[in-house]
Amino acid sequence: MSSIDANGRPRPNEDVCAGLTRRALLRGSAATGLGALLVVSGRAVICPSQAWGVETASLKPETMATLIQMARDIYPHDQIADRFYAIAVKGHDEKAASDEGYRDLIEGGIGDLDQRAGGSGYRDLGWEEERVAVLHQIEDSPFFQSIRGGLVVSLYNQKEIWPLFGYEGESYSKGGYIHRGFDDIEWL
Repeated sequence: MSSIDANGRPRPNEDVCAGLTRRALLRGSAATGLGALLVVSGRAVICPSQAWGVETASLKPETMATLIQMARDIYPHDQIADRFYAIAVKGHDEKAASDEGYRDLIEGGIGDLDQRAGGSGYRDLGWEEERVAVLHQIEDSPFFQSIRGGLVVSLYNQKEIWPLFGYEGESYSKGGYIHRGFDDIEWL
């Protein structure tokens, strides 16, 4: 149930907005690629505006939210929703659950990334160029190479995004590429 403020406007339900200030909402929506707000709650990262969430098993949810932003900054595609980046980095959480050394690598790498970003951390840098500059500082580190290398497969191997790139999937079961556009040079 909403209450009424001094100007006669309804106030949002405090239970829904607990811990989220207007400034945090605006900063969060400006910092993400598609204007989506990622909310860290309990052991999950939730995107209410796009109706998805990802639960963490081993990594901190703040770490997972940073990994999602980092994935978008490493392989930026405006047409791909954040949920596909969340799916792509979920494997790091699963691996960290069974490998303590890997969990320390990821948590330590995110800590270093946040420290290099200064202020409130990597996710709160307002401009993509600022975040990419920080990523350039760590691009030779085992942490960065692990994330980048994993994303090549985990992001681009999601069948739901293939049509966005014009990829129709494997063609062996359909007779191969020779008779399915191999000689079609409309792209040239």
